[in-house]
Amino acid sequence: MSSLNPLLKTLPASVAPRLDQGLSQLGIAVDEHQRQQLLGLLALLHKWNRAYNLTAVREVDDMVSRHVLDSAAVLPYVQGPRLLDVGAGPGLPGIVLAILAPQLDVTLLDSNGKKVRFQRQAVMELGLENVTPVQARVEQFEAATFDQVISRAFASLVDFVTLTRQLPSADGQWLAMKGPGADDELRDLPAGIRLHQRHLLEVPFEAAQRQLLILDVES
Repeated sequence: MSSLNPLLKTLPASVAPRLDQGLSQLGIAVDEHQRQQLLGLLALLHKWNRAYNLTAVREVDDMVSRHVLDSAAVLPYVQGPRLLDVGAGPGLPGIVLAILAPQLDVTLLDSNGKKVRFQRQAVMELGLENVTPVQARVEQFEAATFDQVISRAFASLVDFVTLTRQLPSADGQWLAMKGPGADDELRDLPAGIRLHQRHLLEVPFEAAQRQLLILDVES
């Protein structure tokens, strides 16, 4: 990871302690290699965002909580091993989860060319061998099925499930990262799809309520 050192030096001094504290509050232990990868991801996001507008979050300290820790908060519920991140944007939560759980086989799916170019650059610079970026529209994406399909970007649960209906395996799950107002969407779920679990997420340094909705096919 020595090649990351020049990149990490671009980060403000506040970033690493904030990341360390947040991971500790989430109960997530990382080794130095993973810590360097997470910091490298933040540095790359901050660097690319100035030119490519990858995210509306501008300050790198805010990226720690709103992107990395928000993504990390769902780790206890991600088993994979085959995980598809739909509408991954710059690779969130998929890249963070791939760093924290190297046993995962993560596919990042997004139709936006500049965001997928960032994903590929991040995968290369961070040395991630368990991440595959794909540029395609979800309704045109064809692949072997996945154990879990996750998204933090879809505005609608109904769209998320409908557009990815063929992608989870027979006993697979959808993981939808949502804000507080998801109950109306749950009432509109397609027939045969049920809410399996709901988990409230406590994201360090963030006051806004977050939750993870785990959906599956009714047996």
